[in-house]
Amino acid sequence: MTGEGDRGVYMISVAAQLAGMHPQTLRIYEARGLIAPQRSPKNTRLYSAADVERLRRIQELTSEMGMNLAGVERVFELERELTRMRRRMLNLERHAERVREELQEELERVRRASKAEMVRYQPPGQALVPRARRPDGAVRVRITRPPG
Repeated sequence: MTGEGDRGVYMISVAAQLAGMHPQTLRIYEARGLIAPQRSPKNTRLYSAADVERLRRIQELTSEMGMNLAGVERVFELERELTRMRRRMLNLERHAERVREELQEELERVRRASKAEMVRYQPPGQALVPRARRPDGAVRVRITRPPG
């Protein structure tokens, strides 16, 4: 979905003036792939408000920060990668939350299903099964097995 700022409305001379650049500079940036203006049916470049903001950003990076165009390209590439990684991380966090909720529900289901099967906790030192002690200290546990 494109917003209002994505629609190409400025011709190259107006966009250059708004960005504080010469129109030829915009053509160079387009050739380098730094900017991609829309085209009219007659193939006239049409720059959007977002394009003008990007041109201003390029101007800032080159003039104020001293970057060359290769550096600007790398900055934009890293920003795109960072945006993709943030989106991926958000998706992974959502997925992890769904899995956590499913596991919590499954744990509750297992707890409810196994309540009747649970064995009462015996403190240490108390046996669950009565034992018979032999004189040598060995413990004998009586086991009854069904016939067959």
